[in-house]
Amino acid sequence: MNNKEMVYVVSDSVGETAELMVRAVATQFNGGNVEIQHYSFVEDIKDLENIIAVAKYSHSIIAYTIVIPELKQYLDGKAKEEGITAIDLMNPLMEAFAKKFNKDPKREPRLMRKLDDNYFRRVEAVEFAVKYDDGQDVRGLKRADIVLIGVSRTSKTPLSMYLAHKRFKVANVPLVPEVAPPSELFELPRNKCVGLVITPDKLNEIRKERLKHLGLMPVANYADFDRILEELDYAEKIMKRIGCPIINVSNKAVEETADVLLAMLKKRGV
Repeated sequence: MNNKEMVYVVSDSVGETAELMVRAVATQFNGGNVEIQHYSFVEDIKDLENIIAVAKYSHSIIAYTIVIPELKQYLDGKAKEEGITAIDLMNPLMEAFAKKFNKDPKREPRLMRKLDDNYFRRVEAVEFAVKYDDGQDVRGLKRADIVLIGVSRTSKTPLSMYLAHKRFKVANVPLVPEVAPPSELFELPRNKCVGLVITPDKLNEIRKERLKHLGLMPVANYADFDRILEELDYAEKIMKRIGCPIINVSNKAVEETADVLLAMLKKRGV
């Protein structure tokens, strides 16, 4: 009989959690000098039969994170029958959750991996929004899921970041009469680009507050009413040329604008 200290880590997912727990416990015994054999993505009883057959003739423990009821039931029963020590690392905590919060677990494998994938997609989208904010790099326009265009202070950046947290890659381009918009903007599919407009009065109010916050005089050209009308007129012409949908953000919170935008794009098949 092999007397080597062995732990078989078994999971119906990747099994990273189980291995980390086993290593944490192992450090409390003989400096963590224990051999770990990893079995990931166990999906049927045949997989478990092979593991049990190996574990039966070794000086070992089976530590597992299996949430599929049929597999767990089989492993527990067979391990007991064969005199193998099998430890469920998840079930006691799941039962505590269920009892305390009065909810039933989904018992679906790989949910943690799905959460991780969502997290990394969100991080990637946020990084994209930062990199391609305010027309910094037009190369991002074709790679974006959504491109926002509009004059300054129409919530392009806050909306880009909000949508990024919903895992959309968003680029935005400011429209300024003195600066020709990038040619790439006119090559985009019309349903990818969204124009943001605002009433002149509201924009005047927002820009005055912005100047005040910066410690500048409110009479600056940035908040001049005629200048605002010129900018809005120019932006509207660009949006009509592109043929993109337009949202008036005058009295909308970023969340509300996002809802309108996503509903609009869904209707257009994006």
